Amino acid sequence: MQRISEFFVGLLFGVGLLLSGMADPAKVQGFLDVFGPWDPSLALVMGGAILVGFFAFAVAKKRTTSFLGGALHLPKANQIDRRLVIGSLLFGAGWGLAGFCPGPALVSLFAGQPKAAVFVVAMVAGMILFEVADRYIHQPRARQVGAL
Repeated sequence: MQRISEFFVGLLFGVGLLLSGMADPAKVQGFLDVFGPWDPSLALVMGGAILVGFFAFAVAKKRTTSFLGGALHLPKANQIDRRLVIGSLLFGAGWGLAGFCPGPALVSLFAGQPKAAVFVVAMVAGMILFEVADRYIHQPRARQVGAL
């Protein structure tokens, strides 16, 4: 039941991205181009998402289980550190240059946009590179010495 509901929530999200035009990189870049023909529609979509998220998290904080009965795990981190800032800057730069972020890129990929395929391949490669680098950098010192 959990996987079925995850599928339908993802499908609903994808349809929402298509209907709002957020799967179109030109729409995103039109929002980011404040010196050209600026398109404020992305701000409305983001504002709506923040509003829904605000109330959803307010309800979730009062619960211990999900609506389907599974364990509810909310994020515990609340610090702004160097990794968060650098990751945010990289995410924003990639989003601005390509006009895609992960959700819309996947929707565009399955809608048949070739630019989205290039973005998704680069995104997955970046995720793999991060995981490899993160394991190497954050590997406990004792394991590094023991491996020699």
